[in-house]
Amino acid sequence: MKKVCFSLLICLAATAAMAQNLQNASKQLKVFNQLYKTLDMYYVDTLDAEKNITTAINAMLYDLDPYTEYYTAKTARELNTMTTGKYAGVGMLIHYYKAEDRCVAYQLFEDKPAQKAGIKVGDVILSIDGKEMGPKGSKPVNDFTNSVSSALRGDPNTVAHVRVKRLTDTLDIDITRASVQLPAMPYSGLVDGDVGYIYLSSFTTDCSDDVRQAVRNLKEQGAKSIVLDLRNNGGGLANEAVKIVNIFVEKGKLILKMKGKVAAANTSYATQGIPEDLDIPLAVLVNGASASSSEIVCGSLQDLDRAVIVGERTFGKGLVQQPHELPYDGVLKLTTSHYYIPSGRCIQALDYSHRTDNGEAYRTPDSLTHTFYTEAGRPVKDGGGITPDITVSDTIPTLLAYLRNSDEYFDWLNAYCRSHETISPAGEFGISDEDYEAFTDSIVKSGFTPENRSKRVVEQLRKILKAEDASEEAMQNLSTLEESLKPDLAKILAQHKDKMSRCINADICDRYYYSAGAQQNALLHDVQLDAAVAVLKDSKRYKEILGQ
Repeated sequence: MKKVCFSLLICLAATAAMAQNLQNASKQLKVFNQLYKTLDMYYVDTLDAEKNITTAINAMLYDLDPYTEYYTAKTARELNTMTTGKYAGVGMLIHYYKAEDRCVAYQLFEDKPAQKAGIKVGDVILSIDGKEMGPKGSKPVNDFTNSVSSALRGDPNTVAHVRVKRLTDTLDIDITRASVQLPAMPYSGLVDGDVGYIYLSSFTTDCSDDVRQAVRNLKEQGAKSIVLDLRNNGGGLANEAVKIVNIFVEKGKLILKMKGKVAAANTSYATQGIPEDLDIPLAVLVNGASASSSEIVCGSLQDLDRAVIVGERTFGKGLVQQPHELPYDGVLKLTTSHYYIPSGRCIQALDYSHRTDNGEAYRTPDSLTHTFYTEAGRPVKDGGGITPDITVSDTIPTLLAYLRNSDEYFDWLNAYCRSHETISPAGEFGISDEDYEAFTDSIVKSGFTPENRSKRVVEQLRKILKAEDASEEAMQNLSTLEESLKPDLAKILAQHKDKMSRCINADICDRYYYSAGAQQNALLHDVQLDAAVAVLKDSKRYKEILGQ
């Protein structure tokens, strides 16, 4: 009787708390509604309701977590592209190019409209359908690139009349738009003779079918083991992740549990199909950019002792998002639950409900994580991503990552490709030592300066010191510090020649052989892949790691 009374008290308390929350929400919505009406009526300038309220919505959502996002009717198709990999357009990526203050063709997809029409990487986009596309001027970069991207998209079989600048020439190119499917699996093939390799870049609709077919093809070609590469894969559809696990795991295995505030968010996923191969040795490659559905796959295969995980600790995203329709064709993608993999662990690393003074979410320290166990009894941890069974670091230094995304790097690649009509096959290509020296010399002379955190901190400190009328000596000391923080580019590029050369080689291959060629080339000197191949070829070690 006491237990019943206690339960009743808990229910009554919860109901009262919910009612109080609803009352508070109603009150604050009335405040916001009246506030905006007052602004609209009395503010000195005319307000843009869509822009202002969207800004307010985004500010509110930002305070929750980075995955809860609002899509207007204009931007909702971006969400559809993320989940399906499909869109109607020309099949190229664009990039803001500061030297021209316009967007340029940055990457082309093979056999897609832009490539077929004759667009070249580096072409500066001047106008689309007669409308000038720039200069950007004072507009935010994202807003500007989004406007150019939107102009390139359109219904299939319509024509985009694009005017571009190529070096000193101005060209008019007609591109017939089409339904474009971005490849979720850009490359698969054999490595080291009899090891099948599959690179999956995203979890979009039906990508599991592509992976299953790739496994079949590789086995027919003589593969005795499989490497599934999920590095830099930020995730996507959770049901596709479960289907991929099912390729290697028997039917009826519970893979995923989702737990949220409401009953509709509490869902379980088990394998439902016939597996492709329960016994073939399997390794999964991951790194710090492997997140969400990637972590469902590698974490589940680890928990079930079905694969050896190789690489670096994953990102740690244990949250699930679902889309909810809003009035006027808007969509709210919001976080509805945490997910738990077979061992019972949740690998979420960041606590967005608790933040530091500067607004950063708290990261769960390793000392506060909990131990769970795989089917074979191996200990695994929650609260911080998936820790590989074999850790192999292959992270590119931050400065080189900044460099790879810079206009200066883009310029050098363009110049190299203009001077080389053809290159050797992707599986063989590599720049020479002389080419690398020319690259280093070009970057050093270009005046490239990375926008790193230390530079921003120094600039902020300079503003503070000026505001406080700091002494000349203090300002001089800050300038000395700033000078000492400037990287020695030549030294760093020499020190990391192997890693930077790998990036250059892959990026050049992307120009000639597109994403498949770039990925194939990147595997030539891949220490993480080498480690995966080594453990797959060492049956004794493979079984020991999996507790067999």
